[in-house]
Order: sequence, then C-alpha cells, then structure tokens
Amino acid sequence: MPENGDQAKGELRQRLEDAILGENSMAKEFLRKKSAGLAENDGVRWRKDTKVTWKGAQYNSGGEISDEFSGASGIEIDSVFEATLCTEVSLTVLDTLELVLKVINAPGSDHLLFALPIVLKIFMHALACNQSVTTLDNVFASQRAVVVKYPELIFEQQSEQCGELCLQLLRHCASKLPQIRSQAAASLYLLMRQSFECGSNLAKVKMQITMSLSTLVSNGTKLGFWLNEDHLRRSLKTVLTYSETDAHTDVHLKETTFTEQVKDLVFNLHMILSDTVKMKDFSNDFEMLIDLMYRVAKGYQNNPDLRLTWLLNMAGKHSDKGNYAEAGQCVLHAAALAAEYLAMTDYREHLPKGAVAFETISENVIQESATSDDVISPDEEGICESAHFSEVGLVNLIEKTAMFFEKAQMYEQMLDIFKVLSPVLEEWRDYQRLSQLHNRISVSLSKIEPTVPVTDDLSDAWVSPLQTGDKRCFGTYFRVAFYGSIFGDLDGVEFVYKEPAITKLPEISHRLDGFYSDRFGKGVIEVIKDSNTVDRAKLNQNKGYLQITYVEPYLEGWERRRRPTYYERNHKLHRFVYATPFTKDGRAHGELQEQYKRRTVLTTQHSFPYVKTRLRVIKREQTVLAPIEVAIEDVQKKTRELAAATAQNPPDAKMLQMVLQGCIGTTVNQGPIQVANVFLAEIALDEHGKPVDKLQNKLRLCFKDFSKKCHDALLKNEQLIHFDQADYQKEMKKNYVEFTKLMAPIVSLSKFQPRNRCSSQGTLDRTVTDLVTRAVEMGPVTAV
Repeated sequence: MPENGDQAKGELRQRLEDAILGENSMAKEFLRKKSAGLAENDGVRWRKDTKVTWKGAQYNSGGEISDEFSGASGIEIDSVFEATLCTEVSLTVLDTLELVLKVINAPGSDHLLFALPIVLKIFMHALACNQSVTTLDNVFASQRAVVVKYPELIFEQQSEQCGELCLQLLRHCASKLPQIRSQAAASLYLLMRQSFECGSNLAKVKMQITMSLSTLVSNGTKLGFWLNEDHLRRSLKTVLTYSETDAHTDVHLKETTFTEQVKDLVFNLHMILSDTVKMKDFSNDFEMLIDLMYRVAKGYQNNPDLRLTWLLNMAGKHSDKGNYAEAGQCVLHAAALAAEYLAMTDYREHLPKGAVAFETISENVIQESATSDDVISPDEEGICESAHFSEVGLVNLIEKTAMFFEKAQMYEQMLDIFKVLSPVLEEWRDYQRLSQLHNRISVSLSKIEPTVPVTDDLSDAWVSPLQTGDKRCFGTYFRVAFYGSIFGDLDGVEFVYKEPAITKLPEISHRLDGFYSDRFGKGVIEVIKDSNTVDRAKLNQNKGYLQITYVEPYLEGWERRRRPTYYERNHKLHRFVYATPFTKDGRAHGELQEQYKRRTVLTTQHSFPYVKTRLRVIKREQTVLAPIEVAIEDVQKKTRELAAATAQNPPDAKMLQMVLQGCIGTTVNQGPIQVANVFLAEIALDEHGKPVDKLQNKLRLCFKDFSKKCHDALLKNEQLIHFDQADYQKEMKKNYVEFTKLMAPIVSLSKFQPRNRCSSQGTLDRTVTDLVTRAVEMGPVTAV
C-alpha cells in the first residue's frame, strides 16, 4: 500500500509538472499565442480582456493604465501594478487548482483523491486572505463547484474545513461591497441546500454556522473591531429569499422542511447578533444584560457546548451580584444539559436519566430536554466535546449547584441534589466523598427551622406555616411595567422583578428611576405611584414611565394544601397578586359601603427562582371584590396577624401588644364595630335560622374567629407582661369585653328572627335578584 501511495503521488506530481512546465503547459501555450498575436481573448482566467477593479483603480490586463491614471505619480502607478500582480497571481493559483481538480476528476484517477483535502485547504486560505473583487468572484464560483461535486468531502470527511468555510462565508457576508455579499450569500445558501439534500437534515451545518457567528463576534470583541451588523443582516435576508424562491419553484423541495429550517436558523442568527451587540450597550443594566445572555444561550440550543458555556457565564454574573439562588439555577441547567447528552450517548444505571432527573429541584430544567427533531446527535464529530459532558464534569456541576444553594439558604434542595449525585459516587466506590456528602446533608437539614402551624383561613381544612417562624428571607417581588417608545422593545411590557429580601418599594423605585434617568436624561423618566390601569393616551409621548407595584406570591387553596412549609410556599412561584382599591366615583378610598377592590393575578413565563431575576408576565386575571368582600379580607388579615403573634416561638411581647393594640385598642375599636354595623345590621335568615346571604354569613364567622384570636392573644400577653404593665392588660381586657358585648348579638344571630317559609323564599328571591343585578353592574366577582 505505501508503494502504491508513493506511485500515485509521483504520477500526480509528473502530471502537474507537465501541465505547468511541459511542452503543453499554459506558459508555453501563452508564449506561442503571443508570438502569433493570438494572446487576446484566449479564455484564460488570468488573461482577460476586461478591466480589473482593485481599490478603485482601473487597468487592463496588459498593464496599461487607464486614461484617468495617466497623470498619476510613480508611487500610485506602482501601487496599481502591485494590486494587478496580486490579482494575477491569485487567479493563476486558482487556475492551477482547477487543473488539479480536472486531473483528479478524470476517469481512472480515484487513487489521486487524497489531494482533495489539500485543495480545499487552499480554497479556505484564499477566502481568508484579503482579495480583489475579481479574485473573490472566481474563488466563490470554484468553491461552489467543489461543494456540488464533492459533498461527502465537505460534510463528512472534512467537517473542520466545513466549519472554517462557514466562518469565512459569514465574514464575507458582512462585507461592505454588495457584489461580495451577494456571492457569499449564494455560497452559504448552496452549502445549506447541499447539506440538506445529502442527509435531509441541516442540523450539523446549522450548528457550524451558529458557532462561526459566535467566533466572529467574540474575535471582534477581543480585537476591538466589530462586524457590520446591517450588511450581515442583508446577506441573511438574501439567503432567506433564495430559500423561499426555491420552495415555490422546486416541487420536491416544497414538500420538505428545508425552508422552515432555514427560517429558524436565520431567526436564531438575527437574535444572537442583536443580543450580542446590545450587551455592550447594556453592560450597566444587570437585568437587561442577563436577559440578553439568556437569549444568546437559547439561540445555541442546537449547540450544547456553547449553551453550557453561556449558562456558566450567567452563573458567574449572578454570583458577583450575590444572587446565589439564580447562580445555582444556571449551573443546575448546565448539569441537566450535560446529563441529557450523557444519557443519549452512553446511558448507565447510576447516571441521571437526563434533565427529568432534576425536575424535583426545578421544573424549569425540562427546557434542557433534547426532544426536538432538530437535535444533533452527540455521536457526531464536534458535539459535546467539553469536559463537562463526562461523568466527572457532571459531578462537578452538581456539586457546584449544591454550593450555590447552600449560600442561598435553600437547604431543602440539598437532599434532592445529592439523591442524583449519590449513585454516581457509589458506582465509583468513592466512600470519602460519600462521607462528606452525607455530612453536608446533615449540616444543611439541621439549619431548617421547624414549621409552626397556623390557620390562614377559617374555611381551610389544613394548617399553614407561620411566616415569621422561619428566619430565612428568599426574596421580595415587584411588578414593573414600562411605557414609552424610548424603552424600545420594553415598551408596554411588564415584568415581575425578584429583589433581595426586605427590599422596600421606595428602594427599587429609586434604583430604577435613577438608572433610567442617567441613561435617557433627567426629567425624561417618571414613576407612576399607583397601581391603576394606565391610560396610554394621556401619557407624554416624549417621556418614559415606570409603574412599580409590590406583589405577593399567589397560591390557590389546593396549592397551599400541598405546600405545608415556609420554604415550599416561597419556591416554584409563577403567580403573583396585588390589589388596587377604588370607588365607583373614581376615588381610591371611600366609605366602607363604597370601597371596592380590584385583585390582579399575574402569571410569569417561568417560575422563580430561575436563571433570571426578572420574568415577563404572560397572563393577567382581574377580579372585582364587592365592599363586603373587601371587609372580609380585612378582618381575615387582622385575624392572621393575631394568630401569628400568638404562635410566635419564642414569644415576642412587643409584637403581640402592638397587634393587640391595632385590633381592640380604644382608638381603633370602632373599626371592627363599624364594619359590623355597615354590613351586618340587617341579616335575612331562612326557616332554619341561617343567613341567606353567604357573604354576610362568612363575615359573621370571620368576626367570631377574630374574637377568639383576640381572647387567645390576651391570655398569651398576660403570661408575658411584667408587673408594671398590669394596668395596660386591664385596659385591654376592658376594651375586649366591650367589643364582645357589641358583637355578641351579631355573631350569635340573637337579634335577628327567622322568617316563615314564604317570607324567606321571597327574601331569597329578592336577594338573588339583587346579587345578579350587582354582578352585572360590577363584573366578575370571586366566589367564596
């Protein structure tokens, strides 16, 4: 075999020498034609009758300067001749390469195919160098011919050269010259179509094009220059036009997914390009910077190596800001991605079964599941080459996730994390690390405070955790809405921001107002201080407006039943609620019988905590509460405060006395009584002595529970007070007795008499009619 190889190389060398130096060579042929006066229009690429353009200079192939350069200096003429010589040399090399390809393509020359990769490398070098327009036109034409004749060479044998070709084509797609952009776009489209026709899948070429764009962007950032974004976008649009045209003219192509795949690729490239460019502009806006990094990482979903790299970069940014929960989520997504591709390549029993193994930790990691038809197989060359896509790399990612969750005081997650990690360490027989793992679990779980049960709602059949029973604070949430064209893509968009624990509304308002005022100028940004619906027609078109509202996590009854601990009620959150008081005459506040409340429930795109600290709102639901329902919520809130202060362990006497004072103190004692007088002065009873109106009955029961909690709080306070506070306790007891005397007839229904059946039926009919009328007038009312 070696002898045959040497013989083939010798034969190829002999043919090339004959073609270049022999009697039938191009040089000898040219001399013969020149002596015979036939050198004109001989069809040779480097001896054309047309003028060659190079950097604005025009000259003919014989070296004669055009009339416009007749008065030029010697230096200018020399530069023109140098440019001409460069073009002639490049075209001569190109003619030689085509001659080599012609020899290799001749019948019986299969033993010369070893030279094809060398020819391809020379083409790549020619594209990488600065060339004249004429040279590049011919290089692109020859390159397209190679792609059509030898697709296996490009897509299978020389995949690295295919990546290099994608890189050079994208670079020329951003050229300032329209002619070069047109040629590069045509070559790029042909490369994509040939790849699809060879394997009916663009996955590999799409990955290489995406990686090439990332390389161009990163190189431009490091070296201080930048691609012309506008020119590159035009070239990508040309590629899309080619695809749509072929879809209409080619019947066979129309029935495939080629056009859709091209559209998806172009869309991803546009997004990556836009977001990468914006990163430099938003380096001081942390939320926007993380959003852009997230979108770039999402654009690399068909390239797990680059996606994992960007996820780890996001983790580093969050860690620098002290957002350890979000940093842990980024690394968790990276671990899920690595597990997913490990499961696809070489699944073993001790390894996690892909991203789904991490779902108990975060429901968001399902995004890393490789379920798309366009997913690239990890077996292909150039996929999942990072060290993270190994058992050792996966273990390191999981341990790094645990480290961030420990810093974020998310101790409950440690057990689920190490359930994934433990089988791998057991398989390795690494008992030292297993010992350390179980020790970390023990330490973490010992830091969790025991849950103190309380009843949130009288109608609940389950208990809830005491919010003050756990000293950990996992975050504060705010709704932030942007209004104004100066915000660009954010105009009209609302987010839920996760801020550090115990962040007050004035703090985030001051921060965002200051940041955007510095960016757009003082006096341009205004903060809307209420939570009412914004009428955009009344806003100044030249200004930007921020509406910032405090929101709380919202859980349905079944969710609260399944989340009995403080930690569970503060994680995996995707719904938030806030209330806006109003009256029918336009005022925010009015008399008790006039006070309505609009409850708004927001649903975010993902659940907190996530890889981002702000999530877009994708759904909003509004419910109008009638005045009596507003009163019920107020009484329930007071009751919860009393229950929490009473159940506090260790007890806090000052907090308990402050809550008691707010409930049955002399100055505020009229509050509950006034509510009862307004809404419970007249209660219609049925023949069984039960209130006909369910809302009135619920308010009555709320007062009954409120009275009991006040009694419990007084007894608790009596155990905690000192001798010098005896008079205070006596005064509170006196207020409580007066309160119960006034409320007893209402709570016991003794002051109301049940009516006969007919009367009750008539009252019921009138009540139903009134309720229907009111519902039509106010809109939807939450069922109780």
